[in-house]
Amino acid sequence: MPDVGEGLTEAEILKWYVQPGDTVEDGQIVCEVETAKAAVELPIPFDGTVHELLFPEGTTVDVGQVIISVNVGGGAAPEAPAAPAAVAAPEPVAAPVPAAEPEAEGRQPVLVGYGVAASSTKRRARKAAPTAVTPAAPVVVPEQLNGHAPAGPRPLAKPPVRKLAKDLGVDLASVTPTGPDGIITREDVHRAAAPAPAPVVEAPAPVAAPAPVAAPAVATAVASDARETRVPIKGVRKATAAAMVGSAFTAPHVTEFVTFDITRTMKLVEELKADKDMAGLRVNPLLLIAKAVLVAVKRNPEINAAWDEAAQEIVLKHYVNLGIAAATPRGLIVPNIKDAHAQTLPELSKSLSELVATAREGKTTPAAMQGGTFTITNVGVFGVDTGTPILNPGESAILAVGAIKLQPWVHKGKVKPRQVTTLALSFDHRLVDGELGSKFLADIAAILEQPKRLITWA
Repeated sequence: MPDVGEGLTEAEILKWYVQPGDTVEDGQIVCEVETAKAAVELPIPFDGTVHELLFPEGTTVDVGQVIISVNVGGGAAPEAPAAPAAVAAPEPVAAPVPAAEPEAEGRQPVLVGYGVAASSTKRRARKAAPTAVTPAAPVVVPEQLNGHAPAGPRPLAKPPVRKLAKDLGVDLASVTPTGPDGIITREDVHRAAAPAPAPVVEAPAPVAAPAPVAAPAVATAVASDARETRVPIKGVRKATAAAMVGSAFTAPHVTEFVTFDITRTMKLVEELKADKDMAGLRVNPLLLIAKAVLVAVKRNPEINAAWDEAAQEIVLKHYVNLGIAAATPRGLIVPNIKDAHAQTLPELSKSLSELVATAREGKTTPAAMQGGTFTITNVGVFGVDTGTPILNPGESAILAVGAIKLQPWVHKGKVKPRQVTTLALSFDHRLVDGELGSKFLADIAAILEQPKRLITWA
């Protein structure tokens, strides 16, 4: 299981796309996993035939654990001999030399190479004939030549197999060898390391195997009775919950609100939809609100900062990675648009469209959710007026956009029906005081009341 994102320690296997016996090619997607940040597809880094799937779908696996083995020697995975090879012939004296030879064709590389790939580039070339080997080979003892097991010598295994056993925490002395001359193979180590229920996806599935083989978009629900359903908290939902608790009880939150007339911005949205320069692009209120936020950040740069507790410093960001909170079947995620401050309106529109589409498909990568500096959460799409959003960890402020509704409003001295909305800005009071937060929020509202300011203030 590779580390697919900063700080991740585990991932759940959602779906296997291959089975034992399938042929795979370098770069082919073999499974989908869900980390604490997103669902990620994992490619295989070599060609070969799938030998073994070490964990079933629905299993949470620690980073670094082997999840799949592949035979790269061509053909089917190697099988153990019908009976232990008799060592009657004199040739076995040369068998232990593999310390300096490449492994047999049936070696099983793992998804994230640890030792297999490295050792394959450092081995010495095979000698033309094994006759030069002297009986001084350290792993050969007289008892072996007579067909008897040694009375406690070092177990026979090639260096890569020893490293595999060390990585998996397997004591070679406890492994039953099936290789020629009593040599322990990779398959032997994997069998010894496999959990008791043998969750390998082979031939007929064990009857006792649990049913997490389905890989739903949401964590598997376990119904306890007809009146209640219990859903395991894992993956994105678990990480989000922990992050929100940490944020709420670490940063002192302050929330301010502003209600204003957004009618002119709504008219501008309709005009831009007919603009040939925006042809084929998605234009909506969120696009102009995002642009207004970027202009307001430029006018109030101190709002775009982070609190470094360890260094006791305020870190001012001279770029804006604009986060957009997105509700997905796996929970709330906040991917961000990198360097949004440098994008034109058409570029920002394209970035927003791609971000939303990727989130809905569940394909947002961990990298897309890292490094955010400011977040917008559009709760108005659910018909609510506003909310008090919790800061995305590592950021100083977050803006909640409420529903845009037709309401009676005093306009030019008369009560008229106007498009009205409410914005809520939550900020970290350790580095954003009331004056800065108020000025920033007022700037956003002023731009959206008079969107021509997008030009004059940009």
